[in-house]
Amino acid sequence: MITKNPSPARLVNKFKEHARFVVEHHFGSAPGRIVHKSAGLTNFVFAAKHKAGEFIIRISPEAAAINSFIKEQWAQTAARKAGVPTAEILEVGSAIIPHPYMITRSVTGAEATYHPERAKIVGDMGRFAALINGIRTKGFGETFDWSNNQLSRNETWKEYLVNEYRYDSKLDILEKHRMLSAEQLRRLRKVFAEASKMKPRPVLNHGDIRLKNVIADENGKISAIIDWENCTSNLGPHWDLSLGLHDLGVDDMQHFLLGYGIKENKLREAMPLIKAFNITNYASAIEGIVRSGDKTRLEQYRTRMSGALDLYSF
Repeated sequence: MITKNPSPARLVNKFKEHARFVVEHHFGSAPGRIVHKSAGLTNFVFAAKHKAGEFIIRISPEAAAINSFIKEQWAQTAARKAGVPTAEILEVGSAIIPHPYMITRSVTGAEATYHPERAKIVGDMGRFAALINGIRTKGFGETFDWSNNQLSRNETWKEYLVNEYRYDSKLDILEKHRMLSAEQLRRLRKVFAEASKMKPRPVLNHGDIRLKNVIADENGKISAIIDWENCTSNLGPHWDLSLGLHDLGVDDMQHFLLGYGIKENKLREAMPLIKAFNITNYASAIEGIVRSGDKTRLEQYRTRMSGALDLYSF
C-alpha cells in the first residue's frame, strides 16, 4: 500500500489545530478565530483573535527551530529595552505540541516597502539600527548571549570571519564563476585580511533591517521591526549597514545614514568592509543561479558586481 504525503491543505489544518491548542494553553480559553497567513516561508504562521487581543502564532516543523525562536526572543527583548519597536513575544516553547512555537502580540500597520512616507521610515530605520548596534553582546556570530553553548561560540572577531562567515570560501566561489576581476579579488582579500586584525567589541545586529521587515502605520511611524531570525552578535555598524543599505537608492541610503548618525569620515572609512560583506554575501545566490543554468541572469550579476552600475565613482 502506498501512503501519499499530506496535501498542503491537510498540513495547514494540522498545524492550525496545533496553533489553536497553543493559544488555549497560554490564555486558558480557546481563540475566537484562527487564520492561516501564507507569508511564512519556513514556518506555519497563523493570526489568532482572542478576547485577550490579537496574536501571531508561528510554528516550525523543524525541531531545531527552537534555538532560532529563543534567539529571536532574547534579541527582541533586548531591543525593546533599548527603545526599538518590536512585536512583543509572549511565549516560546516546544513542550505542549510536538513542534517549536512562538506567540507574539500583533502589531498595527503594514509592510513599509511601498509606503508613501518612505523617506521618513528609512531615516527611522537608521536610527533604530544604531540603537540595536548599541546593545553589547558576548561572542561573535549566530551563538551569543541567548545560548549557554560555549563550544560553538566564536570568542574573537577573527574566529568568526574565518570559521563561521568563511570569507575565503565565499571569495573562492565568486572567483570560480568569474564574478570578479583578479584586481577586485586581490582588494577584497586585502580588506578581509586587514579586518581580521581588528579587535572590536561585539554588538547585536538585526541582520536584515530592510523595508520588507518594517511595519509602519499610515503616518509612517514604525510600529515594529520584525523577522529577527538572522540576528547575530557582530561588528557594528559594518554588518547591518551592508544589509540595510543593500536595497536602497542613493537618496534613501543617505536618509538611512542620517538616521543612524554615523559621521561622514567614519562612513568612508568603514565602506571598504561594508562593500566586501555586500559582495561576498552574494556567493550562495551565485551558486543557485549556476545550478539553475540561467546564463542571462549570471551575466547580469557580473555586470552588477563589476561596479558598472555605480554612477558615483569613476
